[in-house]
Amino acid sequence: MAMVNLTIDGREVTVEAGATVLSAAETLGIELPQLCYLKGLSPTGRCRMCLVEVQGARTLLTACTTPAGNGMVVYTDSERVRAARKTILELLLSNHRTDCLSCEKNGECKLQEYAYDYGADAELFGKTTRAPELDNTNPFIERDLSKCVLCGRCSTVCKEIQGVSAIGFVGRGYDTKVAPPHDKPIEESTCVFCGNCVQVCPVGALTPKLSIGKGRVWEIEKVETVCPYCGTGCLVNLHVKNGKIVGASGADGPVNHGLTCVKGRFGMDFIQHPDRLTTPLIKDASGEFRTATWDEALDLVSSKLGEYVKEYGSDSVATFSSAKVSNEVNYVMQKFTRACLGTNNVDHCARLCHASTVAGLAAAFGSGAMTNSIGEISGAKAIFVIGSNTTENHPVIGLQVKEALKSGGRLIVADPRRTDLAALAHVFVQHVPGSDIALLNGMMNVIIEKGLYDREFVETRTENFEALKKCVAEYTPEKVAEVTGVPAQTIVQAAIEYAQAESASIIYSMGITQHACGTDNVLTIANLAMLTGNLGKPSAGVNPLRGQNNVQGACDMGALPNSYPGYQAVTNPEIRAKFEKAWGRRLPDKVGLTVTEAVNAAHEGKLKAIYIMGENPMVSDPDINHVREALENLEFLVVQDIFMTETAKLADVVLPATSFAEEDGTFTNTERRVQLLRPAVKAPGEARSDWKIICDIASRMGYEMSYGSTAEIMEEVASLTPLYGGITHDRLEGDGLQWPCPDKDHPGTPYLHKGKFSRGLGLFTAVEHVPPAEVPDDEYPLVLTTGRMLFHFHTGSMTRRSKGLHKHRPEGYIELHPETAQKLGVGDGEMVRVSSRRGQIKVKALVTTRTSPKVVFMPFHFAESAANVLTNAALDPKSKIPEFKACAVKVEKLADEAESPVVAGSSCES
Repeated sequence: MAMVNLTIDGREVTVEAGATVLSAAETLGIELPQLCYLKGLSPTGRCRMCLVEVQGARTLLTACTTPAGNGMVVYTDSERVRAARKTILELLLSNHRTDCLSCEKNGECKLQEYAYDYGADAELFGKTTRAPELDNTNPFIERDLSKCVLCGRCSTVCKEIQGVSAIGFVGRGYDTKVAPPHDKPIEESTCVFCGNCVQVCPVGALTPKLSIGKGRVWEIEKVETVCPYCGTGCLVNLHVKNGKIVGASGADGPVNHGLTCVKGRFGMDFIQHPDRLTTPLIKDASGEFRTATWDEALDLVSSKLGEYVKEYGSDSVATFSSAKVSNEVNYVMQKFTRACLGTNNVDHCARLCHASTVAGLAAAFGSGAMTNSIGEISGAKAIFVIGSNTTENHPVIGLQVKEALKSGGRLIVADPRRTDLAALAHVFVQHVPGSDIALLNGMMNVIIEKGLYDREFVETRTENFEALKKCVAEYTPEKVAEVTGVPAQTIVQAAIEYAQAESASIIYSMGITQHACGTDNVLTIANLAMLTGNLGKPSAGVNPLRGQNNVQGACDMGALPNSYPGYQAVTNPEIRAKFEKAWGRRLPDKVGLTVTEAVNAAHEGKLKAIYIMGENPMVSDPDINHVREALENLEFLVVQDIFMTETAKLADVVLPATSFAEEDGTFTNTERRVQLLRPAVKAPGEARSDWKIICDIASRMGYEMSYGSTAEIMEEVASLTPLYGGITHDRLEGDGLQWPCPDKDHPGTPYLHKGKFSRGLGLFTAVEHVPPAEVPDDEYPLVLTTGRMLFHFHTGSMTRRSKGLHKHRPEGYIELHPETAQKLGVGDGEMVRVSSRRGQIKVKALVTTRTSPKVVFMPFHFAESAANVLTNAALDPKSKIPEFKACAVKVEKLADEAESPVVAGSSCES
């Protein structure tokens, strides 16, 4: 790389050719004023504040756009430079509403700061200030154009980072302003309300509405912690004043680098919602809840659990741990279940999302986790996204995909719905729900037939290739087209795009895992990656995106019925002996019940009591009517949560717990990165830490579980869990650590399987296509698939208590293709009845081309129109995950009693 030498303010500096004068000045620690410049984005020189004097140049030059030249002599603070900057500021102020005393940006406004530094006179050129021009059409951001300085930061971030281009410059001359196309309200634009424009705005033109009037910058403490929503693991700053959270912003974490999605920035007000549980509750003989003391509630829980264990045996009780709570809490819950209750009947909602990932990848590679790091995605030469609506469900990871495209990467998207990411794809594969195995086998057929597979990798690092080859030989593109509904040429094109890339990353999520053949789906993905040698190297791999903030950590901590922490089998006598010695109790030797099996056992009367922490199966589980019957059939139900959820309403005892914002501990994100939580506020009322509640119950049952801190709990985890052997709280400051991290000198592992798989050789598995457990017929002619939406999360208990999120998306819907809607006589926004063999719901229709005519989609966040009333509880026999992604339904237009309903796909169709 060629280098250039220049002198800035009398100091010599050497930088790479192509570097700007601004970056050269930063190398010397010289800070130049900037309103428009943002590191990493295209410089525009629009604000002119970084003007510098270059010896020999006729005019002052903008440092952010001027390349550093060899021998260049630069002055950054000469009288000429300072005079020019002062004039620029005075011109800006002449057209700026200077109500600094009441402005939300007071104290952190760059214009205010520079005006002070340069002694700018706001009245020198008179005032031509716009009248306040507010856009309040959305619940998240207040936009005041009278304070805008036209720096362009917001539109640049929206275009170059978010890739949405929801806003830009409109108008000319004095009438120029930043607005959506055609100057529409931002609510009507393509804006996804990530709020990153708010974070980069240097003045008070963009303000988060929930923070207005709640505190000045000097009154607010920012507490860095981990976002409680999806599994990306973004770091966020919680803004705290007088013990209350008044806002949030993106922190500079290793995954998000200051960026957030709408939930991470605007969805934190659930923490202090008045619905928070603040005292223990006990249901009396009349079926009503009454407040109770902690001693009364814990005595009742411990005595009841002990009674069932004594009378019916340890396997008559079960616990549900949680992907929302910390690693430390999950560890304590599974230890309590095994050592105190004496059963392996412990599980959590990973059973409903990525149990098939753990089973499938462990079988193929020896490790059931994401193989590569999130930051590597942007360097991939090809990305194959299948069964993942990445930009909605993992928005910040979606930005990494978009970054890869900017660098020339190729994108293949396979999904039954035409997602936003599909619009950016070089190849879009819209296949029938439940046909993933056929599609993937078809791609491998093409790759082998065309000789595009990595022979050396297959021969030296894998086994059982011939069985795979024989299997996929039957899956010609033409045959696969009949099964998937995808043209044969599209299948060929997708295969070639993926196989020819130097490094190709597969990204998948619950569109793959939530099937009765979910484990086989995952095994087929592993086959494809091994076939092309895309493992054990950067920017490649098999990358399942975990749905909840700590679903990876909950699995790691052993909140599973078949494994201790670190995926150590409960059936292994040596491993069991290790834990028996550490915990001082004889431990059960048989695999326990999964979440889905526990619900069935409760329905059959085999389970007498369940202790549920931070889970809401009355919204999240399939066939909710069956779940309700099962929970009502229990003799005793304990729910520990932060809100009175649909499940908590069925409980005998409800215990109020702390939220992530009131706790310390750790979360482990989807890329295996363990990061620190930090408490920002105190818990409301008498709410207590989950781990302390569990320890108190254990002590009352005669098993002492006493810890001084969550750091102490993690030390115990490290002593028993090789994957976490080198992880302690003090080592996690900064960027955290990615497991495996076997000792205290280990730096963590960015990507897995370098040189060797965890199991030795990677295992190819011959997998045949099987249809979903339930397929359409004359009575139920449509396929329902379910999932999440951008503005809500999981069961909605948090996001539906966030003012802005709930206002923006207050109710559920069903997506209908226009052709289907026309046959039904249904218009957009009209109410329909959706029925399956398990139940029926009423919901609004959203007419859209995102689905195909025979497929409908529903988000599952809304209890009053719960999609999971309809879904099928058929289980994958290997991982016991339910089939959320495909079941047969019928849709009827809600009509007057005198009218006959029209059923899509029935004989009533015209």
